[in-house]
Amino acid sequence: MPAESSALEDRLRQAIRRRYGESRAARYGISEPAFEGFVAAVLARYGTAFSEAEKLELIAALHVEELTLARACSVGNNAAWREFVELYRHPLHAMARQITRDDATGDELADGLYAELYGLPNREGRRVSKLDYYMGRGSLQGWLRTVMAQKHVDRCRAIAKDVSLEEQVEAGASFVAKNEEQSGDDRVATCVEQALAALSHEERFLLASYYLDRRTLAEIGRQLGVHESTISRKIDRLTESLRKRVRHELQAHGLDTRQCDELFDEMDVRDLRVDVEGKLRQERPAESFQE
Repeated sequence: MPAESSALEDRLRQAIRRRYGESRAARYGISEPAFEGFVAAVLARYGTAFSEAEKLELIAALHVEELTLARACSVGNNAAWREFVELYRHPLHAMARQITRDDATGDELADGLYAELYGLPNREGRRVSKLDYYMGRGSLQGWLRTVMAQKHVDRCRAIAKDVSLEEQVEAGASFVAKNEEQSGDDRVATCVEQALAALSHEERFLLASYYLDRRTLAEIGRQLGVHESTISRKIDRLTESLRKRVRHELQAHGLDTRQCDELFDEMDVRDLRVDVEGKLRQERPAESFQE
């Protein structure tokens, strides 16, 4: 078994190295081992339950040039930041204006995001960039749009806590206008519905208890008569399985791996026309539970 594990690690490392040249990492002074670390972090986050073939597919589908640009910016590489600004300044402002439906508000939103992308000091004084969260699985521009839309939603929610809706309307507050293009690809909603419909009673109970009812792992474990670590492993496997089911359904609809990643990374699940709660709720808890 150790030999097989070592051989797998070698094959994955070779696949990552093949993508180093495509990443243009050397132009930012990023070494091959450092680049391997970037990709290894993506695998650790998304591919723990993947087969070897799926891990190799993930490596091959990564937007490595954009991933490297983001990582170089996040560590303060001036050349990388200049390139980022040149490539994304105008698109960022255009997206912000579209999201807010107001040029001045959009420009303010984009400028605020720039500071977070460039990096702000944390409590320990260490510079932290929001670009650290980009994982290269979809386009950087698509990821930026999602981040900006969320920033706008957060701002609107903060306003709503202090100001009544009538006051906001009178003040001309701008909100995201959900049109057909912004509401996402209906294929994703259809595939999510199909994946949720295929869940067993036990699986629906676990997801509803944990994500909808906000019950702790220990509480769920006590009801089912198992340890909370068992519940944790089960939920982790289940959420990963759901993602794979949705991806499989999307591919059955004719999408390739890259298109699936784009849809996953650019989609805000709150925009999907799916009654998630209705799909997950059931009248009684699972009667049996097997690890």
